[in-house]
Amino acid sequence: MLSKRIIACLDVRNGMLAKSVKFVDTKDIGDPVEKAQEYYEDGLDELVFYDITASSDDRNIMLDVVEEVAKKVYIPFSVGGGVRSVEDASKLLWAGAEKINVNSAAVKRPELIAECAHAIGNQNVVLSMDILRREECREFPSGYEVVINGGRTPMGVDALAWALQGESLGAGELVVNSIDADGTREGYEIKLTRMIAEAVSIPVIASGGAGKPEHLYEVLTEGKADAALVASMVHYGEYTVSQLKQWLHDKGVKVRLKY
Repeated sequence: MLSKRIIACLDVRNGMLAKSVKFVDTKDIGDPVEKAQEYYEDGLDELVFYDITASSDDRNIMLDVVEEVAKKVYIPFSVGGGVRSVEDASKLLWAGAEKINVNSAAVKRPELIAECAHAIGNQNVVLSMDILRREECREFPSGYEVVINGGRTPMGVDALAWALQGESLGAGELVVNSIDADGTREGYEIKLTRMIAEAVSIPVIASGGAGKPEHLYEVLTEGKADAALVASMVHYGEYTVSQLKQWLHDKGVKVRLKY
C-alpha cells in the first residue's frame, strides 16, 4: 500500500502568496518562496504552485518565482497556471518544476493533455479540475460542473466525464478542487472526490476545504484520495506539516514521517 501524500498549495498572485474563499476575496498573505522552504524542511511530501491569474489575465506563468522555489525545495514540485502549450510546459520543467498542471487551456483544447504527455511523459502531466456543485441533470449527470479561468467561467462540462477523458488523453494525476469548499475550512467535498477516485485508475489529489486534521483523514479514507492538498491550515500557522502527518499516522493512515 502506497503512503498517502500531504501536498501544500501555494496560490501566487503578482509574486505573492495569496488565499481566497471560494475563489473570491483573495488576499496576499506572504512570500511563497519562504513558505515553500518552511514546508519542505518540515517534511512536506510535495508542493504545488498555482499562478492563479495567469489564465484569466491571458499571460505566461512567472518563471522567476518558479525558479526561486525550485532552488529551495528537493521534493516533487508541480506548477500550473497559464500552461497552454508543450513549449509552456517545457519552460516550467527547465525552470525547476517536476510536474506541470494543465487546467483552463486543456478544457478549451483537450488535445493539449495528450501533447504534453507525449512530450514530457504521463507521470509529469497533472490535470487540475476546478469544480462547482450543480443539480444532477442530463447536462451534469454527476452533479458537478467544470469551471475555468480561476472559477470565473462555467464550461457546461460534466466533472466526472472530464476526469475520465483527461485520464484517457494521458494525464498522470488529477487534482479535484471543489470551489464550493475552497477556503471554507469546513472539509473536503467527499462525495465528489470519492466518485472520481473510484472511476479512474490514476492518483487523485483532493483539494479545497481542509481546516483540521479530521478533514484529511476523511478524504484519504472515506474519500479514497491518494493525496490531500492543504493551504489555509498551514499558511496561517494553525498546524504544521509534521503535526498533520503525525496525527494521521496515529490514526492508522500510512504516511511518510519526518525523522
